[in-house]
Amino acid sequence: MGLLMFGCGQEDGDSAFQGHSSDGIRQVKDMLGREVTVPAHVDRVIGIGPGALRLLVYLEAEDRVVGVEELERRTGRPYIFACPELQDKPTIGPPFTGDAELIVARKPDVIFKTYTTKGEAEELEKKTGIPVVGLRYVNEGPSWRVLDSALSLMGRILDRSDRAKALTRYYQRLIDTLALRTRAIPQSEKPRVYLGGLSHRGTHGINSTSPWYESFVFVNARNVAAPLKKNYQNNEGVLLDIEQLMQWNPQVIFIDRAGRELVKKDFREHRAFFSHIRAFQKGQIYGVHPYNWYSTNYATVLANAWYVAKVLYPSHFRGTNPAQKADQIYQTFLGQGVYRQMEKQYGGYGPFRYDSTLKSE
Repeated sequence: MGLLMFGCGQEDGDSAFQGHSSDGIRQVKDMLGREVTVPAHVDRVIGIGPGALRLLVYLEAEDRVVGVEELERRTGRPYIFACPELQDKPTIGPPFTGDAELIVARKPDVIFKTYTTKGEAEELEKKTGIPVVGLRYVNEGPSWRVLDSALSLMGRILDRSDRAKALTRYYQRLIDTLALRTRAIPQSEKPRVYLGGLSHRGTHGINSTSPWYESFVFVNARNVAAPLKKNYQNNEGVLLDIEQLMQWNPQVIFIDRAGRELVKKDFREHRAFFSHIRAFQKGQIYGVHPYNWYSTNYATVLANAWYVAKVLYPSHFRGTNPAQKADQIYQTFLGQGVYRQMEKQYGGYGPFRYDSTLKSE
Protein backbone atom coordinates (compact mmCIF):
# COMPACT_ATOMS: atom_id res chain seq x y z
CA MET A 1 0.00 0.00 0.00
CA GLY A 2 1.38 3.39 -1.01
CA LEU A 3 0.99 6.45 1.20
CA LEU A 4 -0.20 9.72 -0.34
CA MET A 5 0.16 12.94 1.63
CA PHE A 6 -2.50 15.60 1.17
CA GLY A 7 -2.80 19.11 2.53
CA CYS A 8 -6.02 20.99 3.10
CA GLY A 9 -6.82 23.57 5.73
CA GLN A 10 -9.91 24.06 7.74
CA GLU A 11 -10.97 27.61 8.48
CA ASP A 12 -7.43 28.96 8.63
CA GLY A 13 -6.39 27.34 5.34
CA ASP A 14 -3.37 25.49 6.78
CA SER A 15 -2.40 22.17 5.18
CA ALA A 16 -2.92 19.49 7.80
CA PHE A 17 -4.22 16.13 6.73
CA GLN A 18 -3.09 12.82 5.36
CA GLY A 19 -4.58 10.31 2.96
CA HIS A 20 -3.71 6.81 1.79
CA SER A 21 -4.18 4.87 -1.43
CA SER A 22 -4.94 1.20 -1.96
CA ASP A 23 -6.45 -0.79 -4.82
CA GLY A 24 -7.41 2.27 -6.82
CA ILE A 25 -8.94 4.27 -3.97
CA ARG A 26 -7.73 7.05 -1.69
CA GLN A 27 -8.76 8.18 1.76
CA VAL A 28 -8.82 11.97 2.13
CA LYS A 29 -10.06 14.47 4.65
CA ASP A 30 -12.35 17.14 3.23
CA MET A 31 -12.68 20.75 4.39
CA LEU A 32 -15.41 19.76 6.84
CA GLY A 33 -13.06 17.33 8.57
CA ARG A 34 -14.74 14.22 7.10
CA GLU A 35 -12.80 11.15 5.98
CA VAL A 36 -13.88 10.46 2.39
CA THR A 37 -12.91 7.54 0.17
CA VAL A 38 -12.40 8.66 -3.44
CA PRO A 39 -11.12 6.89 -6.56
CA ALA A 40 -7.41 7.19 -7.26
CA HIS A 41 -8.32 8.44 -10.74
CA VAL A 42 -11.30 10.75 -11.15
CA ASP A 43 -12.71 11.22 -14.63
CA ARG A 44 -16.34 12.22 -13.99
CA VAL A 45 -17.31 14.98 -11.54
CA ILE A 46 -20.20 17.11 -10.42
CA GLY A 47 -20.09 20.37 -8.46
CA ILE A 48 -23.00 21.29 -6.20
CA GLY A 49 -23.48 24.60 -4.43
CA PRO A 50 -22.29 28.15 -5.02
CA GLY A 51 -18.80 28.23 -6.51
CA ALA A 52 -18.30 24.47 -6.93
CA LEU A 53 -18.54 24.46 -10.74
CA ARG A 54 -16.50 27.65 -10.88
CA LEU A 55 -13.64 25.98 -9.02
CA LEU A 56 -13.69 23.08 -11.47
CA VAL A 57 -13.29 25.56 -14.33
CA TYR A 58 -10.46 27.31 -12.46
CA LEU A 59 -8.70 23.93 -12.29
CA GLU A 60 -9.22 23.31 -16.03
CA ALA A 61 -11.39 20.30 -15.21
CA GLU A 62 -14.54 21.44 -17.01
CA ASP A 63 -14.16 18.55 -19.47
CA ARG A 64 -14.82 16.11 -16.60
CA VAL A 65 -18.12 17.74 -15.59
CA VAL A 66 -21.00 15.39 -16.40
CA GLY A 67 -23.94 17.46 -15.13
CA VAL A 68 -24.76 20.90 -13.75
CA GLU A 69 -27.33 22.49 -11.47
CA GLU A 70 -30.29 24.15 -13.17
CA LEU A 71 -28.99 27.61 -12.29
CA GLU A 72 -25.68 26.95 -14.03
CA ARG A 73 -27.47 26.60 -17.35
CA ARG A 74 -28.16 30.35 -17.27
CA THR A 75 -25.48 32.77 -18.47
CA GLY A 76 -24.11 35.98 -16.95
CA ARG A 77 -21.19 34.56 -14.97
CA PRO A 78 -17.64 34.71 -16.36
CA TYR A 79 -16.95 30.97 -16.15
CA ILE A 80 -20.09 30.25 -18.17
CA PHE A 81 -19.04 32.82 -20.78
CA ALA A 82 -15.69 31.03 -20.99
CA CYS A 83 -17.21 27.53 -21.11
CA PRO A 84 -20.64 27.88 -22.71
CA GLU A 85 -20.75 24.14 -23.35
CA LEU A 86 -21.49 23.69 -19.64
CA GLN A 87 -24.96 25.10 -20.26
CA ASP A 88 -25.71 22.08 -22.44
CA LYS A 89 -24.81 19.53 -19.78
CA PRO A 90 -27.67 17.47 -18.32
CA THR A 91 -29.23 18.97 -15.23
CA ILE A 92 -28.58 17.38 -11.86
CA GLY A 93 -31.33 19.32 -10.07
CA PRO A 94 -31.85 22.61 -8.25
CA PRO A 95 -29.06 24.82 -6.88
CA PHE A 96 -27.49 24.17 -3.48
CA THR A 97 -28.76 20.58 -3.19
CA GLY A 98 -29.17 18.91 -6.56
CA ASP A 99 -31.42 15.87 -6.95
CA ALA A 100 -30.05 12.49 -5.83
CA GLU A 101 -31.66 10.50 -8.64
CA LEU A 102 -30.47 12.88 -11.34
CA ILE A 103 -26.98 12.90 -9.84
CA VAL A 104 -26.78 9.09 -9.79
CA ALA A 105 -27.92 8.98 -13.42
CA ARG A 106 -24.81 10.97 -14.44
CA LYS A 107 -22.49 8.42 -12.77
CA PRO A 108 -19.91 10.84 -11.34
CA ASP A 109 -16.84 9.47 -9.59
CA VAL A 110 -16.88 12.34 -7.05
CA ILE A 111 -19.25 15.09 -5.98
CA PHE A 112 -17.73 18.38 -4.79
CA LYS A 113 -20.15 20.29 -2.57
CA THR A 114 -19.91 23.81 -1.15
CA TYR A 115 -22.00 25.64 1.45
CA THR A 116 -22.78 22.40 3.22
CA THR A 117 -22.53 20.71 6.60
CA LYS A 118 -21.13 17.36 7.62
CA GLY A 119 -24.63 16.02 8.02
CA GLU A 120 -25.80 17.21 4.60
CA ALA A 121 -22.69 15.85 2.87
CA GLU A 122 -23.07 12.47 4.58
CA GLU A 123 -26.77 12.30 3.72
CA LEU A 124 -26.09 12.97 0.03
CA GLU A 125 -23.33 10.36 0.03
CA LYS A 126 -25.72 7.78 1.51
CA LYS A 127 -28.47 8.59 -0.98
CA THR A 128 -26.20 8.40 -4.03
CA GLY A 129 -23.46 5.98 -3.04
CA ILE A 130 -21.00 8.50 -4.49
CA PRO A 131 -18.16 10.15 -2.51
CA VAL A 132 -19.03 13.71 -1.47
CA VAL A 133 -16.12 16.06 -0.79
CA GLY A 134 -17.21 19.01 1.34
CA LEU A 135 -15.62 22.34 0.47
CA ARG A 136 -15.48 25.71 2.12
CA TYR A 137 -15.67 28.64 -0.27
CA VAL A 138 -15.98 31.99 1.49
CA ASN A 139 -12.79 33.53 2.84
CA GLU A 140 -12.97 34.98 6.33
CA GLY A 141 -11.03 38.14 5.54
CA PRO A 142 -9.09 39.77 2.72
CA SER A 143 -6.74 36.77 2.63
CA TRP A 144 -7.81 34.08 0.17
CA ARG A 145 -6.54 31.17 2.27
CA VAL A 146 -9.85 29.28 2.11
CA LEU A 147 -9.74 29.48 -1.68
CA ASP A 148 -6.12 28.32 -1.58
CA SER A 149 -7.13 25.26 0.42
CA ALA A 150 -10.13 24.40 -1.75
CA LEU A 151 -8.04 24.54 -4.91
CA SER A 152 -5.28 22.51 -3.28
CA LEU A 153 -7.64 19.76 -2.14
CA MET A 154 -9.50 19.56 -5.44
CA GLY A 155 -6.25 19.75 -7.39
CA ARG A 156 -4.88 16.69 -5.63
CA ILE A 157 -8.06 14.67 -6.08
CA LEU A 158 -8.23 15.63 -9.78
CA ASP A 159 -4.49 15.39 -10.46
CA ARG A 160 -4.44 19.15 -11.06
CA SER A 161 -2.03 20.14 -8.28
CA ASP A 162 0.32 21.99 -10.62
CA ARG A 163 -2.58 24.03 -11.95
CA ALA A 164 -3.82 24.80 -8.42
CA LYS A 165 -0.37 25.97 -7.34
CA ALA A 166 0.14 28.08 -10.46
CA LEU A 167 -3.22 29.82 -10.11
CA THR A 168 -2.67 30.46 -6.40
CA ARG A 169 0.72 32.02 -7.10
CA TYR A 170 -0.76 34.14 -9.89
CA TYR A 171 -3.59 35.73 -7.92
CA GLN A 172 -1.45 36.22 -4.83
CA ARG A 173 1.10 38.04 -6.96
CA LEU A 174 -1.64 40.37 -8.27
CA ILE A 175 -2.92 41.04 -4.75
CA ASP A 176 0.60 41.75 -3.50
CA THR A 177 1.33 44.05 -6.43
CA LEU A 178 -1.80 46.12 -5.79
CA ALA A 179 -0.95 46.38 -2.10
CA LEU A 180 2.62 47.46 -2.85
CA ARG A 181 1.59 50.10 -5.37
CA THR A 182 -1.12 51.65 -3.19
CA ARG A 183 0.09 51.24 0.38
CA ALA A 184 2.32 54.31 0.41
CA ILE A 185 -0.13 56.68 -1.26
CA PRO A 186 -0.87 59.43 1.29
CA GLN A 187 -4.35 59.52 2.78
CA SER A 188 -4.68 63.07 1.48
CA GLU A 189 -4.54 61.67 -2.05
CA LYS A 190 -7.15 58.99 -1.39
CA PRO A 191 -10.76 60.09 -1.97
CA ARG A 192 -13.61 58.81 0.18
CA VAL A 193 -15.22 56.03 -1.83
CA TYR A 194 -18.48 54.08 -1.69
CA LEU A 195 -19.84 51.01 -3.47
CA GLY A 196 -23.57 51.01 -4.27
CA GLY A 197 -25.97 48.55 -5.85
CA LEU A 198 -24.08 45.54 -4.48
CA SER A 199 -25.64 42.23 -5.53
CA HIS A 200 -26.26 39.72 -2.75
CA ARG A 201 -29.19 37.32 -2.85
CA GLY A 202 -30.48 39.32 -5.77
CA THR A 203 -30.02 42.84 -7.09
CA HIS A 204 -30.41 45.97 -4.99
CA GLY A 205 -30.36 49.75 -5.17
CA ILE A 206 -27.71 52.25 -4.16
CA ASN A 207 -28.15 51.56 -0.44
CA SER A 208 -26.67 48.06 -0.85
CA THR A 209 -22.97 48.01 0.00
CA SER A 210 -20.22 46.11 1.79
CA PRO A 211 -17.69 47.23 4.42
CA TRP A 212 -15.51 44.33 3.22
CA TYR A 213 -15.54 45.00 -0.52
CA GLU A 214 -12.30 43.34 -1.55
CA SER A 215 -11.75 45.40 -4.68
CA PHE A 216 -11.41 48.36 -2.28
CA VAL A 217 -9.42 46.46 0.34
CA PHE A 218 -6.82 45.29 -2.18
CA VAL A 219 -6.06 48.89 -3.27
CA ASN A 220 -6.15 50.41 0.23
CA ALA A 221 -9.14 52.55 -0.67
CA ARG A 222 -10.93 54.72 1.90
CA ASN A 223 -14.21 52.80 1.94
CA VAL A 224 -16.66 54.99 3.87
CA ALA A 225 -18.56 51.84 4.89
CA ALA A 226 -15.47 50.22 6.46
CA PRO A 227 -16.45 51.19 10.05
CA LEU A 228 -19.37 48.75 9.72
CA LYS A 229 -17.00 45.77 9.61
CA LYS A 230 -17.42 45.12 13.31
CA ASN A 231 -21.14 44.49 12.75
CA TYR A 232 -21.03 42.24 9.68
CA GLN A 233 -19.20 39.14 8.48
CA ASN A 234 -16.92 39.10 5.47
CA ASN A 235 -18.81 38.77 2.16
CA GLU A 236 -22.03 39.93 3.84
CA GLY A 237 -24.02 42.63 2.07
CA VAL A 238 -25.44 45.57 4.00
CA LEU A 239 -28.65 47.49 3.28
CA LEU A 240 -28.32 51.03 4.62
CA ASP A 241 -30.73 53.82 5.34
CA ILE A 242 -30.17 56.10 2.38
CA GLU A 243 -29.56 59.06 4.73
CA GLN A 244 -26.29 57.40 5.78
CA LEU A 245 -24.90 58.11 2.33
CA MET A 246 -25.44 61.83 2.90
CA GLN A 247 -23.54 61.67 6.19
CA TRP A 248 -20.61 59.89 4.58
CA ASN A 249 -20.69 62.18 1.52
CA PRO A 250 -18.31 60.09 -0.64
CA GLN A 251 -16.17 61.77 -3.25
CA VAL A 252 -16.27 58.78 -5.61
CA ILE A 253 -19.00 56.17 -6.02
CA PHE A 254 -18.79 52.83 -7.82
CA ILE A 255 -21.99 51.06 -8.87
CA ASP A 256 -22.34 47.29 -9.18
CA ARG A 257 -23.81 47.16 -12.67
CA ALA A 258 -26.06 44.19 -11.92
CA GLY A 259 -28.19 46.60 -9.89
CA ARG A 260 -27.95 49.44 -12.40
CA GLU A 261 -31.69 49.78 -13.10
CA LEU A 262 -32.57 49.86 -9.40
CA VAL A 263 -29.83 52.43 -8.79
CA LYS A 264 -31.14 54.63 -11.61
CA LYS A 265 -34.61 54.38 -10.07
CA ASP A 266 -33.16 55.57 -6.76
CA PHE A 267 -31.54 58.51 -8.53
CA ARG A 268 -34.82 59.50 -10.20
CA GLU A 269 -36.83 59.27 -6.99
CA HIS A 270 -34.34 61.16 -4.79
CA ARG A 271 -32.95 63.82 -7.11
CA ALA A 272 -32.67 66.57 -4.52
CA PHE A 273 -31.02 64.26 -2.01
CA PHE A 274 -28.30 63.02 -4.36
CA SER A 275 -27.57 66.49 -5.72
CA HIS A 276 -25.92 67.32 -2.38
CA ILE A 277 -23.47 64.42 -2.46
CA ARG A 278 -19.95 65.26 -3.60
CA ALA A 279 -19.58 62.37 -6.06
CA PHE A 280 -22.71 63.46 -7.92
CA GLN A 281 -21.72 67.09 -7.93
CA LYS A 282 -18.38 66.22 -9.54
CA GLY A 283 -19.66 63.45 -11.83
CA GLN A 284 -17.49 60.84 -10.09
CA ILE A 285 -19.79 57.83 -10.54
CA TYR A 286 -18.35 54.69 -12.15
CA GLY A 287 -19.55 51.19 -12.95
CA VAL A 288 -17.93 47.90 -11.93
CA HIS A 289 -18.90 44.37 -12.85
CA PRO A 290 -20.92 42.23 -10.43
CA TYR A 291 -18.74 39.68 -8.67
CA ASN A 292 -21.28 38.09 -6.34
CA TRP A 293 -23.52 35.76 -8.32
CA TYR A 294 -23.77 32.23 -6.96
CA SER A 295 -21.05 33.34 -4.58
CA THR A 296 -17.78 35.09 -5.35
CA ASN A 297 -16.39 35.26 -8.86
CA TYR A 298 -12.78 35.73 -7.81
CA ALA A 299 -11.45 36.77 -11.21
CA THR A 300 -13.97 39.62 -11.31
CA VAL A 301 -12.91 40.79 -7.83
CA LEU A 302 -9.36 41.20 -9.11
CA ALA A 303 -10.38 42.76 -12.42
CA ASN A 304 -12.55 45.28 -10.57
CA ALA A 305 -9.67 46.07 -8.19
CA TRP A 306 -7.37 47.10 -11.03
CA TYR A 307 -10.08 49.32 -12.50
CA VAL A 308 -10.80 50.89 -9.09
CA ALA A 309 -7.08 51.61 -8.67
CA LYS A 310 -6.96 53.26 -12.08
CA VAL A 311 -9.89 55.55 -11.18
CA LEU A 312 -8.77 56.43 -7.66
CA TYR A 313 -5.04 56.81 -8.30
CA PRO A 314 -4.64 57.70 -11.99
CA SER A 315 -1.09 59.03 -11.64
CA HIS A 316 0.02 55.71 -10.07
CA PHE A 317 -1.67 53.51 -12.71
CA ARG A 318 -1.04 55.46 -15.90
CA GLY A 319 0.00 52.39 -17.86
CA THR A 320 -2.98 50.26 -16.83
CA ASN A 321 -5.70 49.50 -19.39
CA PRO A 322 -8.54 48.08 -17.24
CA ALA A 323 -10.21 46.13 -20.06
CA GLN A 324 -6.94 44.52 -21.12
CA LYS A 325 -6.02 43.76 -17.51
CA ALA A 326 -9.43 42.18 -16.95
CA ASP A 327 -8.95 39.93 -19.96
CA GLN A 328 -5.50 38.90 -18.76
CA ILE A 329 -7.03 37.91 -15.42
CA TYR A 330 -9.97 36.08 -17.01
CA GLN A 331 -7.60 34.31 -19.40
CA THR A 332 -5.52 33.02 -16.51
CA PHE A 333 -8.48 31.94 -14.37
CA LEU A 334 -10.78 30.67 -17.10
CA GLY A 335 -8.66 29.98 -20.16
CA GLN A 336 -10.37 32.74 -22.12
CA GLY A 337 -10.70 36.52 -21.91
CA VAL A 338 -14.37 37.34 -21.37
CA TYR A 339 -14.31 41.08 -20.68
CA ARG A 340 -16.28 41.87 -23.85
CA GLN A 341 -19.01 39.39 -22.90
CA MET A 342 -19.21 40.99 -19.45
CA GLU A 343 -19.31 44.42 -21.06
CA LYS A 344 -22.15 43.37 -23.35
CA GLN A 345 -24.11 41.85 -20.47
CA TYR A 346 -23.65 44.61 -17.89
CA GLY A 347 -21.85 47.56 -19.46
CA GLY A 348 -18.09 47.96 -19.28
CA TYR A 349 -15.72 49.77 -17.01
CA GLY A 350 -16.31 53.48 -17.27
CA PRO A 351 -18.57 56.29 -16.04
CA PHE A 352 -21.97 55.19 -14.80
CA ARG A 353 -24.55 56.91 -17.00
CA TYR A 354 -27.44 58.43 -15.12
CA ASP A 355 -29.74 61.46 -15.45
CA SER A 356 -27.36 64.41 -15.75
CA THR A 357 -29.97 66.73 -14.20
CA LEU A 358 -28.96 65.26 -10.85
CA LYS A 359 -25.76 67.27 -10.98
CA SER A 360 -25.70 70.57 -9.15
CA GLU A 361 -24.86 73.56 -11.27
